[in-house]
Amino acid sequence: MKPRHLALMLLLSATAQAEEIGCVTTAWKLIGANHRVCVYAFDDPKIPGVTCHVSQAKSGGIKGSLGLAEDPSQFSIACRQTGPITLPAKLPGNEIVFSENTSLLFKETSIHRSYDAKRKVIVYLAISRRLIEGAPANAISTVPVMPWGGTVELR
Repeated sequence: MKPRHLALMLLLSATAQAEEIGCVTTAWKLIGANHRVCVYAFDDPKIPGVTCHVSQAKSGGIKGSLGLAEDPSQFSIACRQTGPITLPAKLPGNEIVFSENTSLLFKETSIHRSYDAKRKVIVYLAISRRLIEGAPANAISTVPVMPWGGTVELR
């Protein structure tokens, strides 16, 4: 197991568990790991029936191979209803459901969940931040809470 993956697994033990779906090489490196974009999936731990997919740029080279490189703040998020949604009786107003360190110190990507009760929509906000920066990179995805069921016919 690569050091970066071990650190990710330790960090995620307090939040949702991510599953690596796959990675695509974006730049080949002569020495060390290639630069990549990886896609991860995680199911919301408190709201069954919601899955989010996050793509994240990963730095390669020697530092990337050793888990010492700072990954760029480039990511995307898409969350969807994947089954019947059951909302908990008391859902916190803002809660971190996923978090990953993207450098050895002071930089992380985290996904926060909020609930827009008026519109019956779950909102997921991905933020990449450094403690010394004021304007973090961010992305948003929403999941409307809708009935689940019926038959889908594939052609």
